Amino acid sequence: MAATYDAAMLHRFAQDSIARGSKSFALASQLFDAETRDRVWLLYAWCRAADDMTDGQDHGGTMSQGHDAAAAVVQIRALTDAVYRGEVTGEPAFDALGLLLNDVDIPRHIIDDIIDGFALDAAEWRPRSEQDMLKYCYHVAGAVGVAMALVMGIDPDDQRTLDRASDLGLAFQLANIARDVAEDAAADRCYLPVEWLVEMDIPPGQHMHPAFRPRLAVMGKWLAEMAEEYEASARWGARKLPPRSRWAVLAAAGIYGDIAREVRRRGQGAWDHRASTTKMAKLGWIAKAGWSVLRRPPQRRISRDGLWTRATDL
Repeated sequence: MAATYDAAMLHRFAQDSIARGSKSFALASQLFDAETRDRVWLLYAWCRAADDMTDGQDHGGTMSQGHDAAAAVVQIRALTDAVYRGEVTGEPAFDALGLLLNDVDIPRHIIDDIIDGFALDAAEWRPRSEQDMLKYCYHVAGAVGVAMALVMGIDPDDQRTLDRASDLGLAFQLANIARDVAEDAAADRCYLPVEWLVEMDIPPGQHMHPAFRPRLAVMGKWLAEMAEEYEASARWGARKLPPRSRWAVLAAAGIYGDIAREVRRRGQGAWDHRASTTKMAKLGWIAKAGWSVLRRPPQRRISRDGLWTRATDL
């Protein structure tokens, strides 16, 4: 039996969460039809809250000192367990997920994949290889893309399209890694593969030293190029989405893609101040995405050959 929730309150909570947590995604999400938009916001609210619980933050921002991230992940799992048992938790973000599950079948293993990403952060995990980095990107963003695709109506058995949805999450996270190198270093985090640092002859923990900035710029370029490959794959997969959802996804792909492209454009100056996109550029992507939806979908298939696949992690 489905749990009974205060749907109006939870929808308001979810709308406030996305407005505070992600201006870019909040803008792109307005392109969905009303029902899909509300469901996307519910899923976002759970993801945002779980992320903040892990890092000791409030919609991003400064991390709490002495925060017990491992204990937070245990709490996230326990509350999510309760949600999947059909219980009302009293925690709005988790009840938002419960309300969503009343209408959308999101297999538990997909949600667990997302929680595993929080666990990686809690354990202060660092990627040794490029494949490690992509696995991390899947858990913290690719799995979210899969869940979002299910919310948008993709059949759970359509694994090929779900792979493309995962690719969009990977593209987003690769852009985030490229943009946030300096911020992560300030928080004693580094998501650049150790093997990359060794290849560029950068000592551990020294990648932000001015002497290594030219080499760091090369890695920023690598990340931007990888993000473009996964973005292109995701754009092909978006053909399977309903028109309004396709519009929102293509707009978001362009907006986030510009972050990686800006890092590459700036070169050594990429981390002098945080890379971002302007309001006009975002509106431009919304217009371009809308036009692409009105046109006949592209017929030249974009191959996933050589891209990381969820099958290596499932």
